[in-house]
Amino acid sequence: MFTVPINLPGTPYNRAIKGGKMVREELMKIIKERKINEKNNHSDHLLSRLISFSDENGQFMNDAEIYNNIIGLLVASYDTTSAAITFVLKYLAELPKIFNEVYKEQMEIRKSKGEGELLNWDDIQKMKYSWNVACEAIRLMPPAQGAFREAITDFTFGGFTIPKGWKTFWNVYSTHKNPKYFPEPEKFDPCRFEGSGPAPYTFVPFGGGPRMCPGKEYARLEILVFMYNVVTNFKLEKLVPHEKIIYQSSPVPLNGLPVRIQPHGNLA
Repeated sequence: MFTVPINLPGTPYNRAIKGGKMVREELMKIIKERKINEKNNHSDHLLSRLISFSDENGQFMNDAEIYNNIIGLLVASYDTTSAAITFVLKYLAELPKIFNEVYKEQMEIRKSKGEGELLNWDDIQKMKYSWNVACEAIRLMPPAQGAFREAITDFTFGGFTIPKGWKTFWNVYSTHKNPKYFPEPEKFDPCRFEGSGPAPYTFVPFGGGPRMCPGKEYARLEILVFMYNVVTNFKLEKLVPHEKIIYQSSPVPLNGLPVRIQPHGNLA
């Protein structure tokens, strides 16, 4: 995603072009097959909805538009959420005090559930400290590094003049590490998110404004359900204490974050 756009053999850009072509061919084949099948057997899932969707003029999306929507959903929903969950797990394994506080909160919810009873929306709303922990994890290790925007007017920033029409890249990482808004920015402190939380547009893992990531609430739900199921069942131990982080489109632990899990009440 963030590579020099020069198509030379063996480069990440070259591999992305080849991989993209293969994915495009496979998806286009699936879309065409599904369109034929939908005429006789309508099913209620994402691809069916995209095929049957029409605008106010009754115009349906063409195959290329359906393909682009699917790719956008895959890119935006898979890597970012898995990266967020990875670093939530990392900090829970590294910080016993934080883990214990999350454990207490989640066990209160678990004790209120019947045998085999699943979480509901009200349970999710009770996970306030757990969400503060998740927010602090993605403040320190934002899954998305930023986004591109086009300047709509000339402006000056940091002594540099940016002309109208230039493409800019706003960076999440530097925003989240600004000591003006986050004192001791490298310290893991979920208390930053208590009360009204950080100032507007200083915590931006999902962007901000009208073009904020539409998947924010789904990501919150996914992360909190994951935390509940892991923390209430297992103790965590990192197997690589000082594992390096590789920064790609999303941050990735060099060794894949190997963690030993042990059931509660069955600890050596």
